[in-house]
Amino acid sequence: MPDDRQAPERRPFASRLDAGAPSLPEVHASVNIPAGAGFWRKLFAFAGPGYLVAVGYMDPGNWATDIAGGARFGYTLLSVVLIANFMAILLQSLAARLGIASGRDLAQSCRDHYSRPVAMVLWVLAEVAIAATDLAEVIGMAIALQLLFGLPIAVGVCLTSLDVLIVLYVQQHKFRMVEALVVLLILGIGAAFALQLYYANPVWTEVIGGFVPRAEIVSNPAMLYVAIGILGATVMPHNLYLHSSIVQTRNYGDSFKSRREAIRFMNLDSTVALTFALFVNAAILVMAAATFHGTGNQDVADISDAYHLLAPILGTSLASTAFAVSLLFSGQNATLTGTLAGQIVMEGFLNIRLRPWLRRLVTRLIAIVPALVTVIFFGERGTGALLVLSQVILSLQLPFAVFPLVRFCSDRKRMGALVIGPGLKLLVWPVAILIAGMNVWLLYQTVTGWLIAP
Repeated sequence: MPDDRQAPERRPFASRLDAGAPSLPEVHASVNIPAGAGFWRKLFAFAGPGYLVAVGYMDPGNWATDIAGGARFGYTLLSVVLIANFMAILLQSLAARLGIASGRDLAQSCRDHYSRPVAMVLWVLAEVAIAATDLAEVIGMAIALQLLFGLPIAVGVCLTSLDVLIVLYVQQHKFRMVEALVVLLILGIGAAFALQLYYANPVWTEVIGGFVPRAEIVSNPAMLYVAIGILGATVMPHNLYLHSSIVQTRNYGDSFKSRREAIRFMNLDSTVALTFALFVNAAILVMAAATFHGTGNQDVADISDAYHLLAPILGTSLASTAFAVSLLFSGQNATLTGTLAGQIVMEGFLNIRLRPWLRRLVTRLIAIVPALVTVIFFGERGTGALLVLSQVILSLQLPFAVFPLVRFCSDRKRMGALVIGPGLKLLVWPVAILIAGMNVWLLYQTVTGWLIAP
């Protein structure tokens, strides 16, 4: 851990905009940065927030699109996974820059900048997005419990509410403990998928070729639909709120030099973490391509079906077990970061606080109710449609988080000398518009598919 005796002077709660309490006040500037330390020691002190953000890029909501892409089209859509990851790195770097440069998270910045009615609309949309994210986590964890222990989905859905106790215990300790737990679960996910890749034995030359973009992705409507699904599900709205807040847990000081250094280290932290998320998402697609594509199982898109087919195709139950364990770890990890995001959004937009365990319990109950209703009235197969619905809801909300973020980072009055330059603006605005457009298109295609379905 960083040496507390060498920490810089603790920075004020609202260093640039004097508008109340800081983001996550109980852990604000609680992780000291050793003054005069070398590169590696400072890197370790700053490392952590990027991994909490990376969780959202490997949560259960992303699995279906990766499995479908690999099963139907082999390794071709690996290039889409790579492009989506670059977009994620770019937008998360903006979120970190906003929090460090302005001393305000994205929710607080929206409250500062917009009128109260507009801010309230943005708050409601953000809460809906967090509930949708939590819904995907509930379903993913319930499916994992069923696959591992044979529990009915309805029972698994109810058991997921117990993770509130885990969140409560962890939040009573230092923020570094939260980060350590998340990193530990991420390493477990990575190890599980490394084992699956070993048994799947993909053709590595074809895997490498899959990272090269092909015109076929655009010309083939079916492939384009899955590709947009991968891109649209990559950037999670709650991650932008989360990242702009948790970077402020570091006590990096209030000078321009210290803030610029903090941005550099935080960008390195998130880039490394999201590169690991790229490995996980690519591994899901590669596993599906090597196992299902060309074996008569091209239509596999359901998580449960993928689990049940892995053992007979690969000849070992260990691959299926690793798949289910990684799904459980993924859901549990996402639940920790979802708690923080919910707290950040509520406090930032409304400037009020609830006890973290109470906030988590309310959010989890909102997710449990529709999941239980679906299982009871439509059976366990209905959870797949509910998982898709959660991603559609996230697609609707994403532009309302991305555009304010880019606008604030382009505002010199808010960002000071750390405002993004013209070159970066020319890059981020098209990316924001492209992501918003893809999500609108995906939403249109999904709704149209539902309307014309028999």
